[in-house]
Amino acid sequence: MRKKLPLAGETVIFTGTPKSQEAADLVKSYGGTPISIPLIEVEEVVKQADLQKLRQAMKADWLIFTSQSAVAAFRAKMVRYEISASIFKGKVAAVGTRTAAALDRLGFTVSFIPSVFSADVFVKQFKPKESERLHVVFLKGSLAGSLIREQLPFHVSEWTVYETKSATSEIDKLIRQIKHKDQVSVLFASPSAVEVFSSRITPKTSWSGFTICAIGHVTERALLKAGAPVHVKPETYTLVELVHALAKRKEELI
Repeated sequence: MRKKLPLAGETVIFTGTPKSQEAADLVKSYGGTPISIPLIEVEEVVKQADLQKLRQAMKADWLIFTSQSAVAAFRAKMVRYEISASIFKGKVAAVGTRTAAALDRLGFTVSFIPSVFSADVFVKQFKPKESERLHVVFLKGSLAGSLIREQLPFHVSEWTVYETKSATSEIDKLIRQIKHKDQVSVLFASPSAVEVFSSRITPKTSWSGFTICAIGHVTERALLKAGAPVHVKPETYTLVELVHALAKRKEELI
């Protein structure tokens, strides 16, 4: 008898801004139904000083990227001002293999990735030589914390290249999915999505009745603070690994 697929009958809701189809396709391969209902949306921050900042960044010793959204916004500026990665002679640090892959596609070579894909581990492991004389630029989002600027033992210039906003147009759809589906898993990829869910959705439902998945320990911490249990968290902090971990949990329950 053929073994039941671990996510058969499961509706898997992605609450972040989709970057690729890979995680959704993986859900399908496990027998589940992926649905994208972003609770946040990102948008490039465009300012008059962008060209000047871009030229300065291209002269930096290190560029730091902690998200694919930062890479996308940086790419938009490079395209707008017709500046190629080939002129950059410094080094690049990325938090996460997906962010590194996005940079690679843009023409950059990534020299450092932390062992755990989060800013708190990054600041502990990132130790370039001659740090007191480095020109370092951190490409960030509007909601990024101060950890990288404050915890690294040298000066870091910050450049906010994108902003994160609440996306509330499909909140009713998400509530219906949770209330009326028997098997639902909700995937959280950032504390920002947790905040929107907590403020706009849980007052009309609750944190019970569905499987709650966190991409990493920072998002897990936000969920626990909001009063939610965390059922699934992968060892490697990517959406693909989160889907694998969810499938493994469901398989154990079959």
